[in-house]
Amino acid sequence: MMKVQKGDVIRLHYTGKVKETGEVFDTTYEEVAKEAGIYNENGIYGPVPIAVGAGHVLKGLDEQLEGLEVGEKYEIIVPPEKGFGKRDPKLIKTFTLGQFRRQGIYPFPGMPVEIETEGGRKLKGRVLTVSGGRVRVDFNHPYAGKHLIYEAEVVEKIEDPIEKVKALIELRMPRVDTGKVIIEVGEKDVTVDFSNAGLEKNTLVLGEILLESDLKFIGYEEVNFKPGVDELLKPPEEKGEEVVELEEEVSEPLLEKVEEKAEEAKEEPEAEAKPEEATEEEPKEKPETKGAEEAEKEKKPKRKTTRKSTKGRKTRRTTTKKTTSKKKTKVVEEKKGESTAKDSE
Repeated sequence: MMKVQKGDVIRLHYTGKVKETGEVFDTTYEEVAKEAGIYNENGIYGPVPIAVGAGHVLKGLDEQLEGLEVGEKYEIIVPPEKGFGKRDPKLIKTFTLGQFRRQGIYPFPGMPVEIETEGGRKLKGRVLTVSGGRVRVDFNHPYAGKHLIYEAEVVEKIEDPIEKVKALIELRMPRVDTGKVIIEVGEKDVTVDFSNAGLEKNTLVLGEILLESDLKFIGYEEVNFKPGVDELLKPPEEKGEEVVELEEEVSEPLLEKVEEKAEEAKEEPEAEAKPEEATEEEPKEKPETKGAEEAEKEKKPKRKTTRKSTKGRKTRRTTTKKTTSKKKTKVVEEKKGESTAKDSE
């Protein structure tokens, strides 16, 4: 038979009772929980995975797991000092009835209460007595000073390294699908990839912090997670700065293009003045149909180009007027030439 040693990863079934009263306060068996009236609908029942000696269960129970044989059932007695502690008289406080009533609370014996200290610490207690305008509250754990009895059975001792890591993930994040977690183990290092596990960020951060401690306890010196805690806790502002930098890089060439287009718009009127002159000075004879169509095609794209800039349109109109005046001057000179020729004849 295999015996349990410190550092082993096992699956443990147990039921915890108060020795003095027989009250069941904790169990891994669903049916026992229902019978004892402590069943939790959101709870997970079945053998719990733990690392022996890591403090995953009460100290008195944890210490007595070493040396147990797998598959055997045991009764383990835990004294108060290794259970929920001894009762401390200093943790019994007296309040006035008015302090409770001012908060809309009407206390009665056995009532659970929660008090916040000046330092912000919250203490849970139970009302002992209500008498003479005084309320006595006990802030000791309900099972403090009690001897505990555990009926325990080591169901399995896990040997496979990958399965050990999965068992500890199950302990810290019980609702995760370990089938979606990628695990790589070496002799002294382990990498756990939660990228496809679909866990909420806060759950993953807390789980990784606890899991790292567990994995180092069972012998791994280097523990890596994907995504890591540092990455998960990275402030959103840093990611925003990266986006701004990218926007600035993209905007610079765009500005250069706008400036280039503006310069082209200034130069366009002068460049298009010549084609305009040629169009105005064409002979009166009707050109062939094909030539007219080509002339129209040449005009259209130039007009579209000119429309891109309002300044360009105004400049072109001015140029057209100048061209027309030149034409009139030329016609006058031609007429003078003709009359001179007639005179000479």
